[in-house]
Amino acid sequence: MSQAAADATAPAQHGRLRLGLPAAALLLAADQASKWWVLEGLRLPELRQVPLLAAGPFGLDLTMVWNRGVTFGLFSGDGPLNHLVLALLAAAIALFLLRWMARAETRLVAVALGAVVGGAVGNVIDRLRFGAVVDFVDAHAWGWHWYVFNVADAGIVCGVGVLLADALFRRPPAGKEAA
Repeated sequence: MSQAAADATAPAQHGRLRLGLPAAALLLAADQASKWWVLEGLRLPELRQVPLLAAGPFGLDLTMVWNRGVTFGLFSGDGPLNHLVLALLAAAIALFLLRWMARAETRLVAVALGAVVGGAVGNVIDRLRFGAVVDFVDAHAWGWHWYVFNVADAGIVCGVGVLLADALFRRPPAGKEAA
């Protein structure tokens, strides 16, 4: 890439980071505040479960779960370094996503990447502080419970959903041929 081309892309990259980084910070703050409230304010570990909503077959509870694995409890273990290995892996992924965010082609992609990064960092903080991730949102219907999750997980899932939709449905800019 020539210096002129690099200079021309620098403002766009800076602009994408100005969208994605605040999205990451906002999600991270909401995640950590919700976890603080659940642990210190509500004291959910002592209560174990607090019913919030029961509407017919649907329900929403706050249920305390210490997730020692990754998504949906996969790769959970009690090894002395398990939480550190998972924290390092999530941190490495977050760094990769930050680089992607700087090069994001659209504002929507930058914000979606911000949500994923903020969520990943929120869960890394939990792993380093507690050795596990604080999960507490328990949604259920017709006797079937979804995996208990937190604000960080919701941000990651929504961000990935937006990235998938963008990859599947965004049309290439005019003048670019499909390969």
